[in-house]
Amino acid sequence: MTNRPRRARRSQLSVPGSSKKMLQKGAESNADHVFCDLEDAVAPSVKVEARSKIVWALNNLGWGRKTRCVRINDVTTEWCHGDIIEIVEKAGSNLDTIMLTKPFTAADVIFVDRMLTQLEKKLKLDRRIGIEVLIEEVQALQNVEEIARCSPRLECLIFGMGDYSGSQGIDTRAIGAAGPYPGDIFHYARFRITMAARAAGLDAVDGPFANFKDEDGYRSEATRARSLGMVGKWAIHPSQIAPALEVFSPSPKEVERARKMEAAYRAAEAQGLGAVQVDGVMVDVAVLRFVRNTLEKAELYGL
Repeated sequence: MTNRPRRARRSQLSVPGSSKKMLQKGAESNADHVFCDLEDAVAPSVKVEARSKIVWALNNLGWGRKTRCVRINDVTTEWCHGDIIEIVEKAGSNLDTIMLTKPFTAADVIFVDRMLTQLEKKLKLDRRIGIEVLIEEVQALQNVEEIARCSPRLECLIFGMGDYSGSQGIDTRAIGAAGPYPGDIFHYARFRITMAARAAGLDAVDGPFANFKDEDGYRSEATRARSLGMVGKWAIHPSQIAPALEVFSPSPKEVERARKMEAAYRAAEAQGLGAVQVDGVMVDVAVLRFVRNTLEKAELYGL
C-alpha cells in the first residue's frame, strides 16, 4: 500500500466529453467527482475532437473541490494512447485521475501507469495523476486481486455492471437493475470487487443505474452497495446526485452518536477500562472501528 489521496466519491457524475454545455453543468454540479467521458458517451467520429473540449473544461471551468477525472478508451482501441497523451500534455496540472475502461489483466493498468510516469517526467508535473479502474469484463473480475495491487497510482475500483452483464451474458431488465434472478444478481461481483479494493487500500464504487427516473430503484441499489462497503455510486444524470450523496453519507444523528461513543470509550480507556456502555450498547475496541469509519467519513465529507 502507498499513501493515496483521500477523495470523496459518493457521487461520480458521468459527463460526455463531446458537449461543452454538459461539461459546464458537471463542473457546477454538487457531485463529489466528475468524469469527463471519452468512451461510451462519445461517438467514434468525434472522440478525437472531444479531447480538446475536455482540455478546455479542465483548464477553464471552476471545479471547486471536485475530483476531476477523464474516462479514456480501453487499451485495445486506436484512441487510448492519444487520449492519455493529449489530455495529460494539455491539462495534466488540472487533472486528478484517469479512469481506465475494460482492462482484462493488470498489464492493461500497468500500460497506463507507465505512460503517465513518462508524461509526468517530461512535463515536470508536481502531482501524481491517479488511476481508477472499471471492472466490467469477466476476465477482470477473475483477475481483480492482481489488478487492485498492480500500481501505486490506483485509487479506486468501479463495478461496471452494464458491460459486465454483456460479458457474462447476464439477463437483466436494464443496466444496474435486477432481472428474474431470485436475489441480488450483482452481489458476488460487488462483494469481490469491494474486498479486493479494501485489501489494497482502495475505494470501491458502484456503477450506473440506467433508469434515472426511478429514484427508489437507484436508492435500493446504492444502499446495497453501501452495505457491502462501497463508498459511492455513479450518476448518469444530475437527478441521481442527491440520492447518492444522501445514501453514502452518515446522517447527522449517526455522526453525533459516533462522536459520543468515541468520547466515552476514550474516557474509559484513560481509566484502564477496555469497554464502556453507551445508551445500552457496549463499546469496545472492535466497535470503535465502526465508530471511526463513520467519523472518518464525516471528516472527509465536511459533515
